[in-house]
Amino acid sequence: MIAAQLLPKAEFVHWWFATGFVILALLLASEAIVGEEVWGRRPWRRYLWPAFMFGMGVLMFPVMTFFTSSTIHMVAHGSWAQVMMLAGAAELGLARGKLRSPWWHASTSFALLVAGAAVLVHEQNSWLFERAAFLHHLIGWTAIGCSVFPLLKAVRPRWPAATFGMAATFVAFAVILYCDRDIAPIFGHLSYFAGVPKR
Repeated sequence: MIAAQLLPKAEFVHWWFATGFVILALLLASEAIVGEEVWGRRPWRRYLWPAFMFGMGVLMFPVMTFFTSSTIHMVAHGSWAQVMMLAGAAELGLARGKLRSPWWHASTSFALLVAGAAVLVHEQNSWLFERAAFLHHLIGWTAIGCSVFPLLKAVRPRWPAATFGMAATFVAFAVILYCDRDIAPIFGHLSYFAGVPKR
């Protein structure tokens, strides 16, 4: 008996990181709902989302090494790894009390700007070339636009709207990454040069 094969093949690496962004969003939303003081009553909870962000940055290095097909993709994944680790490390320093200035939250804003720019630079095709191209443009501009939320957290550290905005940003990343599949049309458009549609 021949087993049926799912086509196109699932983008497991994208889905793993999408799940990571969902976890980040849940942690941030939980902190925003109960408030920073209540969240911090268990000291280990303050380290959850920054440590998870740092860990996702570390895990981006194997992606850069084993799942890239070009130099520009390797540079993009490498830059994402570094800025995710930077943001996670800065937030861990704030949680630990080693860093005191709320302006360290701006490192997360910087990470979103760099990540958004890297996504846009490494996507060589136009918005409607095919679905993956559209989603790359969408996630890049979402990251750049949502970089304002960590800045708001730097200005008003205890303002829950800034934390909710960061959580919503990570939810948006997750949805976009879950939608990413192999060559497929977007809004009825598929470039002749994209290849044979698989979905």
